[in-house]
Amino acid sequence: MKCMKKGLFITFEGPDGSGKTTVSKAVSEKLLSEGYQVRYTREPGGSAISEKIRDIILDPANTEMDPRTEALLYAASRRQHLVDIVLPLIEQGVTVISDRFVDSSIAYQGYGRGIGAEEVFSINAFATENHMPVKTAFLNVNAETGLARIQANRAVLDRLDAESEEFHKRVYDGYQKVIAQYGDRMIVVDASRDVHEVIAEVYSIVKGLLDD
Repeated sequence: MKCMKKGLFITFEGPDGSGKTTVSKAVSEKLLSEGYQVRYTREPGGSAISEKIRDIILDPANTEMDPRTEALLYAASRRQHLVDIVLPLIEQGVTVISDRFVDSSIAYQGYGRGIGAEEVFSINAFATENHMPVKTAFLNVNAETGLARIQANRAVLDRLDAESEEFHKRVYDGYQKVIAQYGDRMIVVDASRDVHEVIAEVYSIVKGLLDD
């Protein structure tokens, strides 16, 4: 009896304002319209319990949250999302496209908050049982560009959006270190261009992975 082919796990990463959510949703919708078995999801969140944790993490009122608490909440949300959504769909042959995963925690908490990349990776390795994406599309814009887009396009800022420019620069620098470490998995895309150009490029890349 022939075994069902598993779906792929593909993630999208990028600093705030990179267009990551817009691009990942558009690529998912285009692939779905063409008959590909794909599912868009997001972090933090993506499943019922994970969405409740998301509300706590991103609530602008929670300014006193300790950085390690924040990192642990992200890992907890990620674990629940993984077992509720990601792994079951992959087993069913569905390709999961996730807006953020472990790389975000390394960049934001490991480098942005200064907790340490190894420490953050360790708690996430426990949370995910070392499940990692096969490929990651990194939408590359610098901190200044990302923040300018956020301020121009978002009426309400969440707790991380509202962080200082220095914080966002540390996150961007952290992402560059993640890219250097996991270069075989990362696909870096210039996201400073028109969003339609970015969508077209990333769609072509992801479609190529699915057709391989």
